[in-house]
Parts: sequence; C-alpha cells; structure tokens
Amino acid sequence: MDFVIAHKEPLLKSSLNFLMSQTQWLVLTGAGISSLSGIPTYRNSEGIWQRKSPVRYQEFLVNEMSRKQFWARNIAGWRFMSAAKPNDAHLALVQLEKMGLISGVVTQNVDGLHEKAGSRGVIDLHGRADTVLCLSCGDLQSRQFLQDLFKKHNPNFFNKIHRITPEADSRIDDLDFTSLIIPSCHLCGGLLKPDVVFYGDVVPRGRVNSCMDMMNASSGLLVVASSLQVFSGYRFCIWASNQGKPIVILCNGDTRADHLAVKKIRADCGPVLEHWMQLCKNRISVGKMGKLV
Repeated sequence: MDFVIAHKEPLLKSSLNFLMSQTQWLVLTGAGISSLSGIPTYRNSEGIWQRKSPVRYQEFLVNEMSRKQFWARNIAGWRFMSAAKPNDAHLALVQLEKMGLISGVVTQNVDGLHEKAGSRGVIDLHGRADTVLCLSCGDLQSRQFLQDLFKKHNPNFFNKIHRITPEADSRIDDLDFTSLIIPSCHLCGGLLKPDVVFYGDVVPRGRVNSCMDMMNASSGLLVVASSLQVFSGYRFCIWASNQGKPIVILCNGDTRADHLAVKKIRADCGPVLEHWMQLCKNRISVGKMGKLV
C-alpha cells in the first residue's frame, strides 16, 4: 500500500492520478465527511469510540430507561443534524458523479446530506434520521414533527439542551433523562424509533443486495472519512478485495481496512476531493480544447 500524507505533494498527486486513471468508483462515506458540516463524530483518529456506549436495538425494545437514554441524546443531536448543510466534500462528490468519475455513493451516515447536496445515486446504508418509524403499524412520520412533540411534553429538558453546543455535545450524557416523556405513535400507540439501523440491528437484506449490485458494477472502491470499524461498512472492502478491485482510502486516521488498500491518503477529505474534482474538470477542459484545434 502507498501511504500518503496530505502535505507530501508528489505522493498526493500520484494518488489523485490513480483515482483519475479509471472511472466508475463506488464511494463509501463515513462520519468524518459530515463533521465538516458541524455534526459531531464519536471516534478518535484510531477509530476508538469516545462516548458512552450507544443504546443497542434489543435494549431499546425492552427497556424503557434505555429508550429514554436514546431519545435524550437524539433530541439534542437532532438540533445539530437538522441544521447541517452540505459541505465542500459533499459538493465535490456531486460534481465527480456528474463527470462520470464515480458510479454512486453509499453512506454510513443518516443525515441525508449527500441527497441535499445533489448526489443522485445514493444508498443510505443505515437509513435516514429525518424519518421516524412506528414498530407496530409501520407508519412513517417526520422527525421534526416528533421533535416538536418532545418539546411540547418536555419543556424543561429542552431548556437544558439548548445550552449545549456541538463542540461540547458529550455533556448530553450527563443530563438527567429519567423523567423524559416519550410520545407514542399517533395511529396505534406503538413504539417509535428513527428509521435507522441501530447497533445490534442488521441492514435490511434488500438494501445489502442493492449495495452489492453497485459494488459489482464499479471499477473500484473509494472509502471517504470512515474508520470502517462497523462491519456493515468494512464488508465493502471485503467485496472489493474478493473481486480484485482497487481500494483507495481517504481518511485522516487509522481504518480497519488499511491492509487491503492500494492507496491510503491520510488527510481531511474536503480539500482532497475538491482537488480531485478540479483536476478532472481541467482535464475535461483540455480535452475539449484539443478537439477544437
């Protein structure tokens, strides 16, 4: 594997030339790409979880206090996620898709920022946080609508979380959530959960099959800003490796699949993706000029 640090310009150029040497890259994105939009990440540069353990799916189903703990975090986190806007990295991927350099995006994030940016071929691997699912009747509703209900029933809790900034969001874990009132489904009274894949849950089979189809149709895999600690993301590298397709990792930290990559760019993803996009635009412009001469 060629290991590249961003300020090593000749090595970075070599990696970008490799990306430009073929088209139809499948891009897998992780939490780091959304951190540039103000959404906190919970792993350090070694991929180690830095917060209290997330609520697992089975705990959420059977334990009311676990549900209160989950929703307390989610209420606070939704303020940051709902206000987030696509950043330069998201926008660069849109342009690269339009130029045919990437075949599609699979994101481990649940924030919907790739779609907001304008990417068309997106699979939300772990679902979308802006939709809430009733586990009894299957009704879907807006996450913002539920946020308004939470605020109506829990005004004192909202007064506390509004003093927490994204940079200090770890303080959410210290809030008293024991008296939190959780709304139920307005149709059947069932349990509500965000329409996302929890820890301990599984990605729906149909979605996995769609991801495999995208991997099969691609020429290689580009991992952007993911430590790949979760198997649902790591298995893309296994698929690509088994198919003999190149894996390029762009991540400012260690990943679970570094040993499988042919190129590793250790850098913030935004400037690198913008640089790649601009190089491709320049190449296309030169090609058009050549046809006119």
